[in-house]
Amino acid sequence: MGLLPAKNKLMVGLDIGSSSVKVCELQSTGKRIGPQYRLQKLGIAQIPPDSIVDGDIMDSNAVISAIRQLLAEQKIKSKEAAISVSGQQVIVKKVTLQLMSQSELIESIRWEAESFFPSGHSFDNYVLDYAILEERKSEGHMDVLLVACRKDKFESYVSCAAQAGLKPAQVDLDVFALQNVYEASSVQGGFDEVAAIVNIGAAFTNLCMMIGRRSVFWRDLAFGGNRFTEKIMQDWGLTRESAEALKQGVPAGNREPVDVSPSLAAISDLFATELARNAEFFRSNFKVDRLDRIILAGGGSKVFNLIGVLRDRFRIPVDTLNPFSFIETDDRGAGSDINAIGCAAAVVVGLALREKGDR
Repeated sequence: MGLLPAKNKLMVGLDIGSSSVKVCELQSTGKRIGPQYRLQKLGIAQIPPDSIVDGDIMDSNAVISAIRQLLAEQKIKSKEAAISVSGQQVIVKKVTLQLMSQSELIESIRWEAESFFPSGHSFDNYVLDYAILEERKSEGHMDVLLVACRKDKFESYVSCAAQAGLKPAQVDLDVFALQNVYEASSVQGGFDEVAAIVNIGAAFTNLCMMIGRRSVFWRDLAFGGNRFTEKIMQDWGLTRESAEALKQGVPAGNREPVDVSPSLAAISDLFATELARNAEFFRSNFKVDRLDRIILAGGGSKVFNLIGVLRDRFRIPVDTLNPFSFIETDDRGAGSDINAIGCAAAVVVGLALREKGDR
């Protein structure tokens, strides 16, 4: 079990999010032309507010119950699952090392990891994984991707999936699952396009910067859809349910979406500023002089007029990622849930693409 994408039998995708749990099961069709996957199962179950706070599971019973509910509703028989983690307790870093043997690399990885753990934390507090991205023998160097997750968080997610009846065979990161969907979808651009894939969850936003088909920068931002919901509740004295509906452009609580648009615009501006700050950090550190496109995913991407705000700020195309663009679906069974879940399924579809034995 690792923290990095590791091909064989497809696993059940299980996305344990801050406000909901999602499952997805795909079948490989083996077709060489057209969709190579068929949607078998897809479902979502809400979990009570504060069941997961800042990425930490606070109410494991609520999470386990939601997973069991989904497995029963969707009649999922497969047990081996791919799950994922994200948030401030997850660290992703690319380092450049001298070419060395596998045994030497393991020792170097441990030393490198110690240098970026938060103050007061040691190697024993984290689960660590790594992957060699590129070996440049002519230069005598290699690029290595390091991924670490706080051990208690890692174990709590694995435990919830296991207690619900699944066998977590792969622990991924949300940003890598997101990248997986992007690479398989029809939305990807040219070989040198610089694209920001932005998955807006309830509590966190996963940011993955792509140059062509190569991901080069990953970050989880502590900014999610809950900020919009809470702003509407605060400004208009509405319930969470009404605020959630208005956030997505649906009338509720005797209000129209246009009524609360000033509140939404204020948070959208803050989000655009946060995204711009990270994009600038990426450009300056990777010597990239442009950003060609922003691709939104996640439930937060449905926020009323958020796309318009981002287009005005960045002056580039802003699209949404359809995680089902390369998947064969129908209007019955799992296909009937596509419209309800939409681009919020990006991570769970990316997980469902994982195969048993992936590394």
